[in-house]
Amino acid sequence: MFLKKLIFGTLLGILPAVFLSADEPRPNVIFILCDDLGYGDLSCFGQKKFQTPMIDSLATEGMKFTQFYAGSTVCAPSRCALMTGFHTGHGYVRGNKWNDKNQSDHPLPEDTLTVAKIFRQAGYATGMFGKWGLGRPGGEGSPDKLGFDEFFGYYGQAAAHNYYPPALFDNENEIKLDGKTYSHDLIEEKALAFIRANHEKPFFCYFPVTIPHAAMQVPEEYVAPWRKVFPEFENVQAQYSSAAVVRNPVAAFPGMMTRLDETVGKVRALLEELGIAENTIIMFTSDNGPHHEGGHRSDLFQSFGPLQGYKRDLTDGGIRVPMLVCWPGKVEKGTVNEHVGAFWDFLPTVCEILGVETPEGLDGVSFLPTMVGDGENQKTHEYLYWEFYEEGGKIAARWGDYKGIRLNVNKNRLGPIAVYDLANDLKEMTNIAEERPELVEKFGEIFLRARTESEDFRFK
Repeated sequence: MFLKKLIFGTLLGILPAVFLSADEPRPNVIFILCDDLGYGDLSCFGQKKFQTPMIDSLATEGMKFTQFYAGSTVCAPSRCALMTGFHTGHGYVRGNKWNDKNQSDHPLPEDTLTVAKIFRQAGYATGMFGKWGLGRPGGEGSPDKLGFDEFFGYYGQAAAHNYYPPALFDNENEIKLDGKTYSHDLIEEKALAFIRANHEKPFFCYFPVTIPHAAMQVPEEYVAPWRKVFPEFENVQAQYSSAAVVRNPVAAFPGMMTRLDETVGKVRALLEELGIAENTIIMFTSDNGPHHEGGHRSDLFQSFGPLQGYKRDLTDGGIRVPMLVCWPGKVEKGTVNEHVGAFWDFLPTVCEILGVETPEGLDGVSFLPTMVGDGENQKTHEYLYWEFYEEGGKIAARWGDYKGIRLNVNKNRLGPIAVYDLANDLKEMTNIAEERPELVEKFGEIFLRARTESEDFRFK
């Protein structure tokens, strides 16, 4: 099968990391992945109703990417793209899908080459703390089989809809909870402990927090100040999935973001305490655009920023995400960059950082040159591509400053393509397909060659 030939591979060798001097150690990497945080949900990206000062510090002391894209418009396929270097036209997990056979989210095969495996083979300690969503405990797709030495958090998507769960997993061991413990507190504690325990050797800390995904839950001390700001919603009640009813979910959202910002502050403070801040790369982003579930008013907070669309849309509001990179001494402070990148670029970027030969056949390209100010040697994408199987089936691509979107793919695989000029129409409001037929033809060609058929994810 062509797909498996693309996905399954081994590292080919060690190369010199040309951007490091001979006496510099290989850097630690912390990748903080938020869940359903929108392009406009950070004050450094324009949020006006609340502030995120510790997250913003990653921008003032590092680089802010303004044209970076998630792997998908929902969780599992986005995380698959991040871990494997393939977009949803070639990836093994292309949608959120429950696997009845394994009683889990659709799993990554054990022999998939992942970012974590690359770090592990390079001698790094590897840990993951938060939501996995790509397999089940002890079975196919479990983190330990895909490169992680340590795991703590949620295996499945559905369980992570409740911040006061009955249990979490410590590796494959189920840890029973009292239903009154805020899960983010435990996940944060484990991530910080991993960093502390491994600070004398190189480590990769993958930190996929569940904030700010619904349900809109956070301890009352974080909500209370915001109840006074949004008193008109005090009588509003909302519930999501198996979680308890929340009163004033609008006030809960900035409370959740305050808690998230606090976590970033704790990570940065620990790195300073341990004396490893200068040799640690922090990346911060989100798995897709903002949700409007569980009573969250993403319209009120303008969570999509200057874009249009939400989670499950393929307009930029559903897939363009904030991306921050801080690496003292390597990434220039306070830089804003318009490099067009995506989640599937993370794996080849890691390979270049580590001096490891990049596997052939990936969809991603390393954006390390952009990070370290070597833009002249930055490779660019011919196009970016997404496909999505819910809501009638959707396909989209970005080519240069143009965006092509085909909807209702389940009814018509060769249906009409809407075309938008992102340089002049960031909200994708004006379809220029009729006046630019050559662009319609170009996107039609991209849609045909950007994908292979999947045995598990098919348009109807």
